[in-house]
Amino acid sequence: MITYEKIRKNAAINTYITQADRSLQALGYTEHSFAHVTRVATLAGDILQTLGYDAHTVELARIAGYIHDIGNLVNRVAHSQSGALMAFRILDHSGMSPEDIAIIVSAIGNHDEGTGVPVDEVSAALILADKSDVRRSRVRNTDISTFDIHDRVNYSVEKSELIIGDDKKSILLRLTVDPQYSSIMDYFEIFLGRMTMCRRAAECLGMRFKLEINGQQLL
Repeated sequence: MITYEKIRKNAAINTYITQADRSLQALGYTEHSFAHVTRVATLAGDILQTLGYDAHTVELARIAGYIHDIGNLVNRVAHSQSGALMAFRILDHSGMSPEDIAIIVSAIGNHDEGTGVPVDEVSAALILADKSDVRRSRVRNTDISTFDIHDRVNYSVEKSELIIGDDKKSILLRLTVDPQYSSIMDYFEIFLGRMTMCRRAAECLGMRFKLEINGQQLL
């Protein structure tokens, strides 16, 4: 059986994650290495576990989360589709069932806001986990004077929490933002597409998506 722990220990997958992140670093992008993919994998699984999904579905979400960004190895453009194809080959050669491969590949292929849509619970959980990972530690540029808007927005986020309501009818992205680096308007300028995708993902899971920044509910 192909498990999340086996995927995490797969040398080839870890090589692809490392090289994909190096490519993004060369392009000036935020961190997409093991800190990001492990966080996404854990959170995607936790979302479904909290909502009462079975352990196997939770495991598939974690696997999808861990390998969702390997397509950046090929190119940033259409990385979700190239990553899905890479994942298909890896998982197929590993002996995973076609049913499980189909779910994971579909989730990876639909995680980017440019072309993706939440098609099932695993893809929805992956989208919410991925798009909510906004934090200062992802910024690699050490010269604040040269920050672009993406650097400013990510650097301004001191704390990010994704919270499912007690009634499991809502999911809240709560951000603590330092306004000296970025304004709320800056956040929406670059993340409006992501927040729209999060809303659709939450709806796919039977919830309403909410956004709170510095105690003020915006969505």
